[in-house]
Amino acid sequence: MDNKKNKKIRISVVGLRFGGAFAPIYHAHPDVEYVGICDTNAELLNQYGDKFGFTRRHTDLEEILQSDEYDAVHLVSPIPHHAQQSIAVLNSGKHCACTVPMATTIEDIHGIITAQKQSKKNYMMMETTVYTYQYLFAKEMFEKGEFGRVQFLRGAHYQNMDNWPSYWMGLPPMHYATHAVAPLLAIANARATRFIALVQGLCKRN
Repeated sequence: MDNKKNKKIRISVVGLRFGGAFAPIYHAHPDVEYVGICDTNAELLNQYGDKFGFTRRHTDLEEILQSDEYDAVHLVSPIPHHAQQSIAVLNSGKHCACTVPMATTIEDIHGIITAQKQSKKNYMMMETTVYTYQYLFAKEMFEKGEFGRVQFLRGAHYQNMDNWPSYWMGLPPMHYATHAVAPLLAIANARATRFIALVQGLCKRN
Protein backbone atom coordinates (compact mmCIF):
# COMPACT_ATOMS: atom_id res chain seq x y z
CA MET A 1 0.00 0.00 0.00
CA ASP A 2 1.13 3.57 -0.59
CA ASN A 3 -0.36 4.84 2.67
CA LYS A 4 1.96 6.45 5.19
CA LYS A 5 3.34 4.12 7.83
CA ASN A 6 0.81 3.30 10.56
CA LYS A 7 -2.02 4.96 8.63
CA LYS A 8 -5.14 2.85 8.72
CA ILE A 9 -6.88 1.83 5.49
CA ARG A 10 -10.30 3.11 4.49
CA ILE A 11 -12.15 0.57 2.38
CA SER A 12 -15.48 0.14 0.63
CA VAL A 13 -17.15 -3.21 -0.05
CA VAL A 14 -19.28 -3.27 -3.22
CA GLY A 15 -22.02 -5.92 -3.46
CA LEU A 16 -23.61 -7.22 -0.26
CA ARG A 17 -25.16 -10.55 -1.23
CA PHE A 18 -21.82 -12.33 -1.02
CA GLY A 19 -19.80 -9.29 0.02
CA GLY A 20 -21.80 -9.00 3.20
CA ALA A 21 -19.60 -11.72 4.65
CA PHE A 22 -16.49 -9.56 4.23
CA ALA A 23 -17.51 -6.13 5.52
CA PRO A 24 -17.56 -7.14 9.23
CA ILE A 25 -14.16 -8.81 8.82
CA TYR A 26 -12.66 -5.61 7.47
CA HIS A 27 -14.39 -3.64 10.21
CA ALA A 28 -12.79 -5.83 12.89
CA HIS A 29 -9.29 -5.59 11.41
CA PRO A 30 -6.94 -3.36 13.46
CA ASP A 31 -5.43 -1.80 10.33
CA VAL A 32 -8.79 -0.60 8.95
CA GLU A 33 -10.05 2.85 9.93
CA TYR A 34 -13.58 2.42 8.59
CA VAL A 35 -15.65 0.53 6.04
CA GLY A 36 -18.21 1.80 3.55
CA ILE A 37 -20.81 -0.47 1.96
CA CYS A 38 -22.35 -0.27 -1.50
CA ASP A 39 -25.24 -2.08 -3.19
CA THR A 40 -27.68 -1.05 -5.91
CA ASN A 41 -30.49 -2.53 -3.82
CA ALA A 42 -31.24 0.28 -1.37
CA GLU A 43 -33.46 -1.91 0.81
CA LEU A 44 -30.73 -4.53 1.22
CA LEU A 45 -28.14 -1.80 1.76
CA ASN A 46 -30.08 -0.19 4.61
CA GLN A 47 -31.08 -3.47 6.24
CA TYR A 48 -27.48 -4.61 6.22
CA GLY A 49 -26.16 -1.24 7.38
CA ASP A 50 -28.63 -1.08 10.25
CA LYS A 51 -27.87 -4.65 11.30
CA PHE A 52 -24.09 -4.24 11.40
CA GLY A 53 -23.84 -0.53 12.15
CA PHE A 54 -22.34 0.72 8.89
CA THR A 55 -23.16 4.40 8.37
CA ARG A 56 -21.25 5.00 5.13
CA ARG A 57 -23.65 3.70 2.51
CA HIS A 58 -23.71 4.02 -1.28
CA THR A 59 -26.07 2.80 -3.99
CA ASP A 60 -23.72 3.68 -6.86
CA LEU A 61 -20.07 2.71 -7.32
CA GLU A 62 -19.48 6.05 -9.01
CA GLU A 63 -20.04 7.79 -5.66
CA ILE A 64 -17.10 5.85 -4.26
CA LEU A 65 -14.88 6.45 -7.28
CA GLN A 66 -15.46 10.21 -7.04
CA SER A 67 -14.86 10.25 -3.28
CA ASP A 68 -11.54 10.79 -1.53
CA GLU A 69 -12.84 9.00 1.59
CA TYR A 70 -11.56 5.58 0.50
CA ASP A 71 -8.14 4.08 -0.21
CA ALA A 72 -9.35 0.74 -1.55
CA VAL A 73 -12.41 -0.98 -2.99
CA HIS A 74 -13.34 -4.65 -2.69
CA LEU A 75 -15.60 -5.63 -5.59
CA VAL A 76 -17.97 -8.48 -4.80
CA SER A 77 -20.27 -7.72 -7.69
CA PRO A 78 -21.62 -10.03 -10.45
CA ILE A 79 -19.04 -11.58 -12.79
CA PRO A 80 -20.07 -9.56 -15.90
CA HIS A 81 -19.08 -6.33 -14.09
CA HIS A 82 -15.69 -7.40 -12.73
CA ALA A 83 -13.41 -6.17 -15.50
CA GLN A 84 -15.08 -2.82 -16.17
CA GLN A 85 -15.43 -2.03 -12.46
CA SER A 86 -11.85 -3.10 -11.65
CA ILE A 87 -10.50 -0.82 -14.35
CA ALA A 88 -12.68 2.05 -13.09
CA VAL A 89 -11.48 1.58 -9.50
CA LEU A 90 -7.81 1.53 -10.52
CA ASN A 91 -8.26 4.54 -12.80
CA SER A 92 -9.82 6.44 -9.89
CA GLY A 93 -6.57 6.10 -7.97
CA LYS A 94 -7.73 3.45 -5.52
CA HIS A 95 -6.42 -0.02 -4.74
CA CYS A 96 -8.70 -2.77 -6.03
CA ALA A 97 -9.58 -6.24 -4.79
CA CYS A 98 -12.03 -8.26 -6.87
CA THR A 99 -13.69 -11.58 -6.27
CA VAL A 100 -12.98 -14.29 -8.83
CA PRO A 101 -12.88 -14.53 -11.74
CA MET A 102 -10.75 -11.54 -12.70
CA ALA A 103 -12.44 -11.35 -16.11
CA THR A 104 -13.83 -13.65 -18.79
CA THR A 105 -11.91 -12.41 -21.85
CA ILE A 106 -8.21 -12.03 -22.57
CA GLU A 107 -8.85 -8.43 -23.67
CA ASP A 108 -10.39 -7.54 -20.32
CA ILE A 109 -7.52 -9.17 -18.43
CA HIS A 110 -5.04 -7.07 -20.40
CA GLY A 111 -7.18 -4.01 -19.70
CA ILE A 112 -6.96 -4.58 -15.94
CA ILE A 113 -3.20 -5.17 -16.11
CA THR A 114 -2.76 -1.94 -18.08
CA ALA A 115 -4.88 0.03 -15.61
CA GLN A 116 -2.89 -1.39 -12.70
CA LYS A 117 0.44 -0.47 -14.25
CA GLN A 118 -0.70 3.04 -15.15
CA SER A 119 -2.30 3.74 -11.78
CA LYS A 120 0.52 2.06 -9.80
CA LYS A 121 -2.13 0.83 -7.38
CA ASN A 122 -2.45 -2.68 -6.01
CA TYR A 123 -4.82 -5.14 -7.66
CA MET A 124 -5.70 -8.49 -6.12
CA MET A 125 -8.00 -11.22 -7.37
CA MET A 126 -9.62 -12.53 -4.19
CA GLU A 127 -9.55 -16.33 -4.28
CA THR A 128 -11.42 -17.29 -1.11
CA THR A 129 -11.13 -21.09 -1.31
CA VAL A 130 -7.59 -21.08 0.07
CA TYR A 131 -9.00 -19.61 3.30
CA THR A 132 -11.66 -22.27 3.91
CA TYR A 133 -11.26 -24.55 6.91
CA GLN A 134 -11.21 -27.59 4.60
CA TYR A 135 -8.19 -26.26 2.70
CA LEU A 136 -6.40 -25.09 5.85
CA PHE A 137 -6.90 -28.56 7.38
CA ALA A 138 -5.43 -30.25 4.29
CA LYS A 139 -2.58 -27.73 4.23
CA GLU A 140 -1.72 -28.54 7.84
CA MET A 141 -1.70 -32.25 7.04
CA PHE A 142 0.58 -31.60 4.05
CA GLU A 143 3.01 -29.52 6.10
CA LYS A 144 3.18 -32.30 8.72
CA GLY A 145 4.15 -34.73 5.99
CA GLU A 146 1.01 -36.84 6.40
CA PHE A 147 0.52 -37.06 2.62
CA GLY A 148 4.04 -38.20 1.92
CA ARG A 149 5.60 -37.03 -1.35
CA VAL A 150 2.89 -35.47 -3.51
CA GLN A 151 3.10 -36.58 -7.14
CA PHE A 152 -0.38 -35.81 -8.45
CA LEU A 153 -3.14 -33.41 -7.41
CA ARG A 154 -6.73 -33.24 -8.64
CA GLY A 155 -9.47 -30.85 -7.57
CA ALA A 156 -13.21 -30.44 -7.98
CA HIS A 157 -15.68 -27.82 -6.81
CA TYR A 158 -19.35 -28.59 -6.24
CA GLN A 159 -21.85 -25.90 -5.41
CA ASN A 160 -25.62 -25.74 -4.96
CA MET A 161 -26.70 -22.97 -7.33
CA ASP A 162 -30.43 -22.90 -6.66
CA ASN A 163 -31.77 -19.34 -6.95
CA TRP A 164 -28.44 -18.00 -8.25
CA PRO A 165 -28.50 -15.30 -10.99
CA SER A 166 -29.33 -16.60 -14.45
CA TYR A 167 -25.92 -15.77 -15.95
CA TRP A 168 -24.42 -18.60 -13.89
CA MET A 169 -26.42 -21.18 -15.78
CA GLY A 170 -24.28 -22.42 -18.64
CA LEU A 171 -21.23 -20.41 -17.54
CA PRO A 172 -18.20 -22.00 -19.26
CA PRO A 173 -16.30 -24.05 -16.65
CA MET A 174 -12.96 -22.46 -17.47
CA HIS A 175 -14.43 -19.04 -16.61
CA TYR A 176 -14.73 -20.19 -13.01
CA ALA A 177 -12.09 -22.85 -12.46
CA THR A 178 -10.39 -21.03 -9.59
CA HIS A 179 -12.04 -22.87 -6.69
CA ALA A 180 -10.95 -26.24 -8.07
CA VAL A 181 -7.47 -25.16 -9.16
CA ALA A 182 -6.26 -22.55 -6.64
CA PRO A 183 -6.02 -24.87 -3.62
CA LEU A 184 -3.88 -27.30 -5.63
CA LEU A 185 -1.48 -24.58 -6.73
CA ALA A 186 -1.33 -23.11 -3.23
CA ILE A 187 -0.62 -26.38 -1.44
CA ALA A 188 2.06 -27.24 -4.01
CA ASN A 189 3.47 -23.69 -3.91
CA ALA A 190 3.31 -23.69 -7.71
CA ARG A 191 2.06 -21.56 -10.59
CA ALA A 192 0.02 -22.71 -13.55
CA THR A 193 2.09 -22.53 -16.73
CA ARG A 194 -0.46 -23.97 -19.17
CA PHE A 195 -3.88 -25.56 -19.19
CA ILE A 196 -5.91 -27.88 -21.34
CA ALA A 197 -9.72 -27.59 -21.38
CA LEU A 198 -11.66 -30.69 -22.27
CA VAL A 199 -15.29 -30.03 -23.19
CA GLN A 200 -17.63 -32.95 -22.93
CA GLY A 201 -20.68 -32.67 -25.16
CA LEU A 202 -24.07 -34.27 -24.73
CA CYS A 203 -25.02 -36.96 -27.20
CA LYS A 204 -28.63 -36.82 -28.27
CA ARG A 205 -30.24 -40.05 -29.36
CA ASN A 206 -32.58 -40.03 -32.31
